[in-house]
Amino acid sequence: MSFSRTTLSAIALVAAPLFASAEQGITNDTVTFAQVAAFEGPASALGTGMRLGITAAFEEANSAGGIHGRMLKLDSMDDGYEPDRSASLVKGIVEANNHIGFIGAVGTPTSSATQPIATEADYPFIGPFTGAGFLRDASHGNIFNVRATYFAETEAWIDYLVDQQGMQSIALLYQDDGFGRVGLNGVNAALEKRGMTLAAEGTYTRNTVAVKKALLAIRKAKPDAVVMVGAYKPVAEFIKLAKKMKLDSTFVNISFVGSEALSNELGDAGEGVIISQVVPFPWDTSIPVVAQYTEALKAVDAAAKPGFVSLEGYIVGRLAITALEAAGKDLTRENYLAAMAGLTNVDLGGVSMVFGQGDNQGMDDVFLTRITSDGGFAPIVAGGGS
Repeated sequence: MSFSRTTLSAIALVAAPLFASAEQGITNDTVTFAQVAAFEGPASALGTGMRLGITAAFEEANSAGGIHGRMLKLDSMDDGYEPDRSASLVKGIVEANNHIGFIGAVGTPTSSATQPIATEADYPFIGPFTGAGFLRDASHGNIFNVRATYFAETEAWIDYLVDQQGMQSIALLYQDDGFGRVGLNGVNAALEKRGMTLAAEGTYTRNTVAVKKALLAIRKAKPDAVVMVGAYKPVAEFIKLAKKMKLDSTFVNISFVGSEALSNELGDAGEGVIISQVVPFPWDTSIPVVAQYTEALKAVDAAAKPGFVSLEGYIVGRLAITALEAAGKDLTRENYLAAMAGLTNVDLGGVSMVFGQGDNQGMDDVFLTRITSDGGFAPIVAGGGS
């Protein structure tokens, strides 16, 4: 039996203790998650893409009657990819106690500021869009990652560039903050394994496109490749300027860059630019979960085009839903967190996530793609072809 909102509110007035769990973002007919991410600025396409994918997963579940009769809701709030703003929003959400947990955060510096707040409050922190190592510490008990680490991505870059392509000179552009330094450490570790060091490096300030100084420093080294740990707008600015200055290097980007956004920003300058990916090819509908994602995407936005970021959001949403199913009808934040922690093998159909004792990261896959002449993407296969 279902009640209208009006009836439910009237009952709540006389039976408040029965509805105490509503304070956790849970009512008899809804469960609400919070997303704090970038929806404006140079990383805005990432927050938008994650929100689109999560919404597609949630609405797919809602159209089938919800989870244990509850409709899934997502409240998204813009932190502008600024750690202080992100922390302030997360603190406010924790104090209000109107959400079951956090989902789809975007970024390393923002997650560094917010994850400790969520952990202290025992709020689930699900599917952050970052490969930062500190989020792989399963002892916190509330963090659940989908994607491979940045160290795995940077190792894949150097394996391809050095071991497969025989390049000897690698330079690095990185964002001058925690995100960029994670990438710097990963690249240095991968090169050190091969008895190499960076030929040059340059930095830029987060939420700016001030990359010219970095480009001039890197250009002097005439590197075979420039690997890049940054957001799509400054990275695109760097590549376009580099090509104007006739820097004939291979450009390689981390998944966080946002593949479609980068391709759009680069336009004709994008052909041949490499990007590492941590989710399947979003156009390969032979993979059951990708076919489901494609249909779910159409249902929420007929004009939306499949992409890597929204596919990751969809997979994150499906992970959150799997735990809701496991938590049962008598839902609380506590038993939802326990259900998340109890997940081991999550098979979505062609994509499997494996969790376990001391392992809070579901997927380990990394593969490389190249932007094609029409602005699309082609996988790079082992050995260098595409």
